[in-house]
Amino acid sequence: MNQKELKEFLDEKVIQYNNQDFIESDPVQIPHLFSQKEDVEIAGFLSASIAWGNRKMIIRNSHKMMELMGNAPYDFVMSHSEDNLADLETFVHRTFNGKDFGSFIKGLQHIYKNHNGLEAVFAKNQEKDSLQKSISEFKKIFFEIDHLARTQKHISDPLNNSAAKRINMYLRWMVRQDAKGVDLGIWKSISPAVLSCPLDVHSGNVARKLGILSRKQNDAKALAELDKKLREMDAQDPVKYDFALFGLGVFEGF
Repeated sequence: MNQKELKEFLDEKVIQYNNQDFIESDPVQIPHLFSQKEDVEIAGFLSASIAWGNRKMIIRNSHKMMELMGNAPYDFVMSHSEDNLADLETFVHRTFNGKDFGSFIKGLQHIYKNHNGLEAVFAKNQEKDSLQKSISEFKKIFFEIDHLARTQKHISDPLNNSAAKRINMYLRWMVRQDAKGVDLGIWKSISPAVLSCPLDVHSGNVARKLGILSRKQNDAKALAELDKKLREMDAQDPVKYDFALFGLGVFEGF
C-alpha cells in the first residue's frame, strides 16, 4: 500500500472500532461508570494502571477496585482512613497488590490536595508535540509520598525509554474527544494533537506489518517513530489510529 491507501485503510478501521461496541470488552468502561470529573479520572487512572494481561481479568479486577472504594473513588481518595487502606490489602492483580493499591490512593490524595488534581499535573509539563515529559514529571510528584520502592514499577517513565503504554492509554481516554462515546475527553487543557499511541505488543506488531514502525522493541524510541508516522496521517488526532492498530491485532489477528 502507498501512503494514501494506507491512510484510507486505517481510517476505515478507526470507524470500525471507535464506537460504543468497543467499550464492553475494554477497561475504558470503568471510568464510564461515573459522571463527576474526579471520579472519572481516578477510576480511569486506577483501571489503566492494571491494564496488562488478560482483558477480562483486567475489567473484573478494575470493578473490584471500585467496589473496595465503595464505588466513590474521589471520596475514598480524599477521606480514607488507615483502616480503609487495610481493607484494600486483599486486592491483587498480577504483580500489583493491595500495598501498591494503598500507595496509589495516597499518591492520588497528594495530587489532589497539593497539586490541583490529575489534569493540572499532566497539563503543566506538556510540550508542543509530546506528553512524555509530563508523564515523567507526574511520576515524580505521585511518589513524593511515603511508599514501597516496589510500587514505583507500576508507573512507567518514558524518559527511561519506556513506551508507557498504560498511561498513554489513560491520557487518550481523558483528553481525546471522539464524539463516538468511547474516549471521554474531559480534560480541556491538553490537545489531542500531543497524545501518543498506547504502544503494546498488538499495536506494535500490526504497525510493523504495515511498514509504519521499524524498531523491534516496544520502547520510547519506537513510540517516537510511530507517533511521527501517525501525526503525518492526522496531525490533530493521531491516536485515533490506536483503535485501528489494536483492533487489527486483537480482533482480526492481523
